[in-house]
Amino acid sequence: MELNPICFSSDCPSRTLFDQIADKWSMMILAVLSDGPHRFNLIRKRLEGVSQKALTQCLRRLERNGLITRRVVSVSPVAVEYEITKLGHTLQKPFGELHRWTLDKLPEVNAAREAFDARRSDDSFSGIQLGKRAD
Repeated sequence: MELNPICFSSDCPSRTLFDQIADKWSMMILAVLSDGPHRFNLIRKRLEGVSQKALTQCLRRLERNGLITRRVVSVSPVAVEYEITKLGHTLQKPFGELHRWTLDKLPEVNAAREAFDARRSDDSFSGIQLGKRAD
């Protein structure tokens, strides 16, 4: 993958957008909405561990970026329903591929984590001993 060096600049608009769509809640919300519109509380139930505040903030970011729409349902009590947009649907394929990769590669990642953790517990600070001179 070849990237323009400007993409690494803190001023690059693509960096901000990437940050807003690649976080875990955004990806999961778009996955939940991929099977149709849902109300806030159903989204929250399906996303175990998300706080009301984090979900609200993420939904607002996704709406602002044009990836979901928000619709007030006039029933008693009033409810809010969220739906993925045409633009939001364009992220389904790359997110699906990323999800498949995580499932496929999880055993390798776990093995790497275990090897790393074993090295960290076996060596004392990567073999460097402070206070001793190697005359």
